[in-house]
Amino acid sequence: MRIKHSKYKNTGLIFELLVKQIAADTLSRKDSPAVKVLKKFYTGRTPLVKEFKLYEYILKNKGVTQGKGETILSTITEISRSLDRTAIKKQKYDLIAEIKNSYDLDEFFSMKVRDYKPLAALYCLMEAQSENLVDPQFIVDNKTTLLEHLTNTKQNEEDVKDTLVEEYAKYDKDLRLLTYKILLEKFNGAYENFLPEQKAILREFINASDSQVKLRTLINEELAKISTAITQTKERVKDDIAKIKLDEVSKMITPISKQAKVTDSHLVNLLQYYELVNELRTL
Repeated sequence: MRIKHSKYKNTGLIFELLVKQIAADTLSRKDSPAVKVLKKFYTGRTPLVKEFKLYEYILKNKGVTQGKGETILSTITEISRSLDRTAIKKQKYDLIAEIKNSYDLDEFFSMKVRDYKPLAALYCLMEAQSENLVDPQFIVDNKTTLLEHLTNTKQNEEDVKDTLVEEYAKYDKDLRLLTYKILLEKFNGAYENFLPEQKAILREFINASDSQVKLRTLINEELAKISTAITQTKERVKDDIAKIKLDEVSKMITPISKQAKVTDSHLVNLLQYYELVNELRTL
């Protein structure tokens, strides 16, 4: 999935447009309603202001080193995951309504903004943090845009992919990030031959990543299917050595207890078991 940029929801872009509108109104020698809007929505410690500060930080930092650029993006995406999305959505709705009271929205959003590209990229990158399944190339593209803005240096896409994999690998507690890691590795062909069952379980794993109960239930159901497939195969296999190996594998497949926490190893094991089941079909 690729997230579409929305000018109406980009608090960083709206701020820049309000500033330009104030300048335009001043040159026309008339009072600017945009001043009131700025004071109302871009001051204080509201969730919308907290989100805006992330955009502001990106715009204020240019010409930094590659390492600092990576740190800035990592920190911003981590902070964005902790923001109150519900409250921000409500405040954005009120913000647009306030602007609409004084200006024609089509004309207001038609003004050109110098840093439109990084503002749009940051919006998409932050929105991706709250989605279950995002095209990894989409994340790479937006991170590349932001790094080029921060460092004033052309980025190597493969390097960006590598740093993303390394970054996601650090977050063992967030199983969704592990899934991103696996998806990103597809760029290098590591998972280009995923079985239909593996793709399906990966998709389900992403959708259930926020609930340990759902994950545990999902994995135990899949393990039961795999165990049944191995038992059925063992009944028709005539080779004694093959039967012994199947017995050993069958003993290894045990359900996750209610007390146990689901980890990334459970997903990896499940994908490997499906690879085995696929091989058993040829026996």
